[in-house]
Amino acid sequence: MEIEKIKKIIITQKEETEDFFKNEKIIQRDLNLEKLKKFLKYPNIFVISGVRRSGKSTLALQLLENKKYGCLNFDDERLAGFTENDFDKVLQGMYELFGDLDYFIFDEIQNIKNWELFANRLRRTKRIIITGSNASLLSGELSTRLTGRYIDFTLYPFSFKEFLAYKGAEFKKEDFYSTKKISQIKRHLSEYIKIGGFPEVYKFGGIIAGKIFNDIISKDILLRYGIKNQSTFKELSNYLISNFSKEMGYAKLANIFSIKDAHTAKNYVSYLHLTYMIFILEKFSFKLKQKAIAPKKIYGIDTGLINSLAFQFSENKGRLMENIVLLDFLREKSYNNNNSEIYYWQDYDGREVDFVVKSGRKIIQLIQVCANLDEFQTKEREIKSLLKASDELRCNNLMVITHDYESEEKIENKKVKFVSLWKWLLRV
Repeated sequence: MEIEKIKKIIITQKEETEDFFKNEKIIQRDLNLEKLKKFLKYPNIFVISGVRRSGKSTLALQLLENKKYGCLNFDDERLAGFTENDFDKVLQGMYELFGDLDYFIFDEIQNIKNWELFANRLRRTKRIIITGSNASLLSGELSTRLTGRYIDFTLYPFSFKEFLAYKGAEFKKEDFYSTKKISQIKRHLSEYIKIGGFPEVYKFGGIIAGKIFNDIISKDILLRYGIKNQSTFKELSNYLISNFSKEMGYAKLANIFSIKDAHTAKNYVSYLHLTYMIFILEKFSFKLKQKAIAPKKIYGIDTGLINSLAFQFSENKGRLMENIVLLDFLREKSYNNNNSEIYYWQDYDGREVDFVVKSGRKIIQLIQVCANLDEFQTKEREIKSLLKASDELRCNNLMVITHDYESEEKIENKKVKFVSLWKWLLRV
């Protein structure tokens, strides 16, 4: 590729970025930017991964505010025909345009063959941020060739707190005692559950969520992995998103969609997982073999995306709340370097606990998520499962996250804390 063409693309992308920061509402993410900046030391590469349109590039640019840097997004049709032989032209073009540079941002560079060799060479003298929408960015060859010289970070769509910031809804500590303010927070939460955390949806509406889904399926999976039976894969993808927070078995999926074997179905699910479209929750067991063969539970990357594909919102409210709780766990784990692990629990009688939180070898918390505890039978069922798991897993830190029911009750000599979802998300 001609160097002058590469330089033109670099400048055009730079102008588009400047216009974006000038015209759009930029939200500071609910994470420690100063802590992330410490990772920008060579010979390390700082990798920001996450689902498409979650704000990875914006975060990378915020980290380099007031720095001189070069930036190139490889997810650009104008770079068709770019090969590994053109990487040095990118550097030459940036140096000619901007002078000497210490910082570089490369978006979706994994689209180019042998990119890791280029990154490995450059990281020895420069500070590099790489963003990508596929978890395989850190697998196989990259891990081998970079010999551990990278730090990875996963970015998620907006949290509820970030959603409130985007809405300009600021709340002080004393507001959490105001009936009026609490009502406002709950209205915002209902909207957040419906439209999710993709910033573009706030601007263009829910139709964008469907476009993000289609882009991930088309660009990040079907083309990347060369899937021949594309219609079957799309049907399976829609099925998994629509059946979020439910159990899934590979053999069952293969049977439903007439896929030749369970292994192929497992590969299909893994592609969705690698692109952050879905998350797979394992059943807790002290026995590794039992954990491996047990059914998995599937959750989606975003409730707005789920609502654009699944059933009516009112029918799904409890499951959507459950999905939001899991996403917040994952967000906390990434942003604060939390080493806890999350599972679900189920016994032979079908009693189930939504989330088992494990730290090291110890179970530290059991959590149920339930939208409506008004009916006695619902409350009794949730509590019975929680108490049974408490005895089996030897954990007495018991919580039920509800829509708006709050209490602390002693049941069978165990304390159970009931907390509203908005309070739990805002850590009130």
